[in-house]
Amino acid sequence: MDKIKAKERIEKLRKAINHHRYLYHVLDRQEISDEALDTLKKELFDLEQKFPEWITPESPTQRVAGKPLKQFKKIRHPEPMLSFNDAFDENDMEEWEKRFEKVIPDASRHGYYCELKIDGLAIELIYKNGRLDTGSTRGDGIIGEDVTQNLKTVDAIPLNLELQNSKLVQPGYPGGLKIPERLVVRGEVFITKGDFKRINKEQKKAGFKIYANPRNLAAGSIRQLDPKVTASRHLDSYAYSLITNLGQKTHEDEHLILKSLGFKTNPHNKSAQNIEGINKFRNHWEKEREKLNYEIDGVVVILNHNNTLDRLGVVGKAPRGAIAYKFSPKESETVVEDIIVQVGRTGVLTPVAVLRPVRIGGTTVSRATLHNLDEIKRLGLKIGDTVIVGRAGDVIPDVKKVLKELRTGREKEFHMLQKCPACGELVEQFADQVAYRCVNRGCPAIKRKAIYHFASRKALNMAGIGPRIVDNLMTAGLIRDSADLFNLKKEDLLNLERFAEKSAENVINVIQSKKEVPLNKFIYSLGIDHVGEETGFVLAKKFKKLENLQRATLNDLQSVSDVGPVVAQSIYNWFQKPYNKNILSKFKKAGVHVIEEKATKKSTKLTGKIFVLTGTLETLGRDEAQDKIRELGGDVSSSVSKNTDYVVTGSEPGSKYGEAQKLGVKILDEKEFLNLIK
Repeated sequence: MDKIKAKERIEKLRKAINHHRYLYHVLDRQEISDEALDTLKKELFDLEQKFPEWITPESPTQRVAGKPLKQFKKIRHPEPMLSFNDAFDENDMEEWEKRFEKVIPDASRHGYYCELKIDGLAIELIYKNGRLDTGSTRGDGIIGEDVTQNLKTVDAIPLNLELQNSKLVQPGYPGGLKIPERLVVRGEVFITKGDFKRINKEQKKAGFKIYANPRNLAAGSIRQLDPKVTASRHLDSYAYSLITNLGQKTHEDEHLILKSLGFKTNPHNKSAQNIEGINKFRNHWEKEREKLNYEIDGVVVILNHNNTLDRLGVVGKAPRGAIAYKFSPKESETVVEDIIVQVGRTGVLTPVAVLRPVRIGGTTVSRATLHNLDEIKRLGLKIGDTVIVGRAGDVIPDVKKVLKELRTGREKEFHMLQKCPACGELVEQFADQVAYRCVNRGCPAIKRKAIYHFASRKALNMAGIGPRIVDNLMTAGLIRDSADLFNLKKEDLLNLERFAEKSAENVINVIQSKKEVPLNKFIYSLGIDHVGEETGFVLAKKFKKLENLQRATLNDLQSVSDVGPVVAQSIYNWFQKPYNKNILSKFKKAGVHVIEEKATKKSTKLTGKIFVLTGTLETLGRDEAQDKIRELGGDVSSSVSKNTDYVVTGSEPGSKYGEAQKLGVKILDEKEFLNLIK
């Protein structure tokens, strides 16, 4: 992205973020999910890092969102209540560490402190001579709302401080911890999942508004003009920061002191020595979050050494030495770079959005279904739009919303194709329906058996890629033909049902291992009518290179032994079709190398001899045995006839053994066969 486009994108992102944050922080309502807003903020932050010349003081990255409400008295915070920048993956965390260590080298040597990031409302409490004097909201970070009376209804917030462990020794307090004249504490007010359900049920019954999430309910409860209403909500609270200096050296010390003073602190918070430890803590709680009775959306990571944290200072709205490490979002914003059309097994054409790759639910998503033309019209979607993408049922990504305020004027309308993208035939619209379909029964996208065959054991032997997986990949718009298999990434499979990290990795490794393929196997894998394994081998032996076979005339093909007129015509027609020419080109572009056939015979002792294999060989696999025969000049057939020279039998031979006996064909057991091919 160049500077001019970056500036345009930054300005539109700022405007959109300010709009949604005003709804969220001031009006306690929202039009998009928290996760989608987080990803908008992250894109803005990344662009400003890349183009720092476009950073302005009024950017959402440079200040805390929200404004004090008019109905409450205003309170100025002793020190600014800052917010945090966001990280979403290990790479973001490593980049964060690199940034602050440019300011103070080796700043992380004292380690970190990790806290669960509760989805609630930030508050500040000021105590005078051990008694709660004022309680306020964050507001704009400088001035908050005085909600003291409402906070007094929260049982977890002590009204009077009492030392629970006076023997806790701190520097400056050699005789033990003492309650200071003035104490400033910060924390979070939140509501449990159970109370959230209870209150929404009561709201619905009374005909009042339903709260979208626990955070909105907690914020709305604290901002009630009647403290009795706040009390009825049964809010909870955790303290997490000690602003007053009581000799604490680390952030972990602050939590110990707060607990000793009678504050409720989160028992799950803990220190971590390095980024690896942080990732372990974060990943653990992403999996275990449902077991908590309150909502969390990530973890807060803070440099544990307070002096280092203070020396690093603040960048914009956030401390340089602290960050919010969010869980993988189930919704995210991205850009629709194109819309392609996928042909289903019944011929129905489904538009699929090609996305700028984005992380959702722990995996990278690059495609999203658009269902049909009516859905595109309902969304008002254009190619180039910024959209919010989610995962329906945590499996198939789809477009939830178009952020039209981020349009540049360069977006393009989508029009349904008039011809099938797979076969080029005309498409028709269903009567009284919105769906379009290809009516060509021979369409390769409908006859998806070609891909099943390509990946099958006798062809390229792509273990793990069966019909069900192929169908799911096609439905998701990830593949349209066999060549597309080689462009798949592990993240693509993680978006399909029944795929975990290891199984997805194994399948991708199998596919990539097939990029080097013998010519005879490749010819057979193409699924050309009437071309079996033996014909593939004969063609490879005759033409040596794939390019030679592509250029072969009908006469060239008919001159090949064992290739009759019907088979020759089928082969010739296959290589003439534009669709198949395109697939071969895609194979080459994907890095598939078809190995040239070379004379590898060590002797001619089996020249002219025809073998049939039946049963299971213990020493050799079926494919290996066939290759040995061919190396020595022999041929392999799938059926027994009077022209067969040998039938090789393994354990549990089939009907071919009886046929050989009837015709008087020589039968070899495995030992005799091995002696023959030595």
